[in-house]
Amino acid sequence: MVKTASVVETASVVEIASAVRAGTVRAVDVVAEALERIERADPVLCAFTEVWAEEALRRAGEVDALVAAGPPRSSGPGGGGGPGARAWMPLAGVPVAVKGRHGVRAAVPLLAAGGVVVGATAVPGPGTAWQTWGLGARGRTVNPWRADRTPGGSSAGAAVAVAAGLVPLATGSDGAGSVRIPAAWCGVVGLKVTNGRLPSRDRTGLAAPGVLARTAADAAAWWRAVSPPTTVDADASAADTPSTTGVDMPPSLPLTAVWSPDLGFARPDPEPVALARAAVDRLVDAGAVRLVRPQAPPLLLDPAPAWLALRTPGADPAGLADAHRVRAENGRRLARLFAGAELLLTPTAPTAPHGHEGPGDVYSTALTWAFNVSGHPALSLPAGFGTDGCPAGLQLVAPHGREALLLAVAGAAGKPSGRKG
Repeated sequence: MVKTASVVETASVVEIASAVRAGTVRAVDVVAEALERIERADPVLCAFTEVWAEEALRRAGEVDALVAAGPPRSSGPGGGGGPGARAWMPLAGVPVAVKGRHGVRAAVPLLAAGGVVVGATAVPGPGTAWQTWGLGARGRTVNPWRADRTPGGSSAGAAVAVAAGLVPLATGSDGAGSVRIPAAWCGVVGLKVTNGRLPSRDRTGLAAPGVLARTAADAAAWWRAVSPPTTVDADASAADTPSTTGVDMPPSLPLTAVWSPDLGFARPDPEPVALARAAVDRLVDAGAVRLVRPQAPPLLLDPAPAWLALRTPGADPAGLADAHRVRAENGRRLARLFAGAELLLTPTAPTAPHGHEGPGDVYSTALTWAFNVSGHPALSLPAGFGTDGCPAGLQLVAPHGREALLLAVAGAAGKPSGRKG
């Protein structure tokens, strides 16, 4: 067996799973290393509410036993099973953290793919209305780049666990930016899928599952494991039709894209805008996107009143009617935009990470929750660091069902700008 030191810290999801399937690394050793890193770092970071060490090691042993037995005969040579088939145990031995104590329910496809859940990550605790923070078993969750700043939320611990190299993959859920904002503020990749494409417990339909990962390739591995097979109607509009193969057949690059610093209504701070715009320029230089000028600038209606009305039990009927009007109008405007471009690019968050006392008067969700109301898939990509030493993010938004576009461009951007250990 090869040494497993720093496997969890440095290896990608694909590398870990490939090594476990090949028998060069044991799943129990990979998971044991993750548990050791969590035990060492979590008293400071407070990324976890619970760690399930005994169960994780037992599950890792089961994965090793499956590897020793070999793939089912139906998997075909190398576990491939032929064109379009999914690899056998694509997440074999990969340590995974889940959002909150009940997050394991959404991790069933990851377990089936060979992943090993090691614990539940921190989410906001009681006592305040703002959600861009976390409360772990040992105290408030801190940003791994600056302990006096919040990591964002509500998938707070998930982003911290990935950014600090405790696990390579963590699940999240995104009702207003809860995956994308902590991804931006912790310097990792965060994907929110198309609303309604995967199961969600949210009664309002505003929340969608997502993932926090170190790289786009790792996020793509998660997407391959959880995405359901789909059938495309040959007469359907390509802009609103899910890819039949997810990330298996990446689109041709560059993709056409429209840049908007504010979506026509937000008032983001200059630095997050500048960092995101510089990241766009890097995507252009890398041949990942080609900026196009729309017939009219992207001008959406502010979704804040609509989101709040849709989220509030027993909301005033007039407020709900107005919320549906805003949702419909923004849907029309986004449809016109995506008729002429494949992506919309914005800063992920309008501000740098705030302190633990709270966000102040600026909604951290100003640039993200429009796409919870509209249901579009969106991804936050690391965009560099501000003068405060904290990361910022670039948000990529695609038409409904086109997660493959987001992952292809994010993959072309290369590795994140840094990992905080």
